[in-house]
Amino acid sequence: MSQVVHDYGDVCQSVTELAIEKQTPINADDFRTLNACLDDAIAVAVTEFARERDQGFNDGEAILRQGALDRAAARRQSGIDDETIRGSERLAFFAHELRNLLNAAGLAFEALKTGNVGIGGSTSGVLGRSLAGAGDLISRTLAEVRLTENIQHRERFPVSEFVSELEANAALAAGAARVTLHVTPVADDLVIEGDRQVLTAVIMNLLQNAFKFTGRDTTVTLRVEATAERVLIDIQDECGGLPPGNVEDLFRPFEQRGLNRKGLGLGLAFSRWGVEANHGTLTARSLPGRGCIFTIDLPRALATPA
Repeated sequence: MSQVVHDYGDVCQSVTELAIEKQTPINADDFRTLNACLDDAIAVAVTEFARERDQGFNDGEAILRQGALDRAAARRQSGIDDETIRGSERLAFFAHELRNLLNAAGLAFEALKTGNVGIGGSTSGVLGRSLAGAGDLISRTLAEVRLTENIQHRERFPVSEFVSELEANAALAAGAARVTLHVTPVADDLVIEGDRQVLTAVIMNLLQNAFKFTGRDTTVTLRVEATAERVLIDIQDECGGLPPGNVEDLFRPFEQRGLNRKGLGLGLAFSRWGVEANHGTLTARSLPGRGCIFTIDLPRALATPA
């Protein structure tokens, strides 16, 4: 990877020297364009190298996973409970996904250290997205631990403020996926009560899922509706519809039915656990040929007097 970055630096130097030799000066705008093209090429190389290396890891881990399943069956016969086995699996898959993100971040950082790549370009974007993904993964995992250990911090908060924070956090991920995030206006008098950190992790996970599976240059919509007693939060994408099968199977741990198998297959299971821990429900419905909608249904709380 470092040799690729070095060679792109040689390309830049060769073009510059040729311009001098031909007595064709390069103005500042032309030089910025050249460097931007080289930066884009390096970013693509870093991303593809990380993807192919991770695919190699994944192929090997598929074999290891089958061995792990066989060992899990043996442990069950030895009397070890299922929850202990599931905990070990979750830890292993968490480490796997975190490693993939940090690998991509490390490659991008090494490219930046050569000095041939600008800090504000595409390669820097790879680094930023990888670190943001690692941060989101850790936040979601911490929220899952809180759910598992029944550690909750319940509070009452306005939905409009909550959604504004979500929009700000999700904007970077939407831009990286070349997806438009559309957030509909939220009434100021809507209030819910729950564990804000867990609900944030749940909705961010659903949004990232939507960015992952919807097509480029499409729209993901975050919409809030309400009745006298309930608050409904919809995340709608344009993925073309859910894959065949029982929709409820999507919420099973380690279930992955789409073509994109990046991730642990835990996200939707975690999201449902998080919503149910806050006395709500999470459902999904398909819009064949268009997309799908995930709906979080939470109790509406009385607004706190000003």
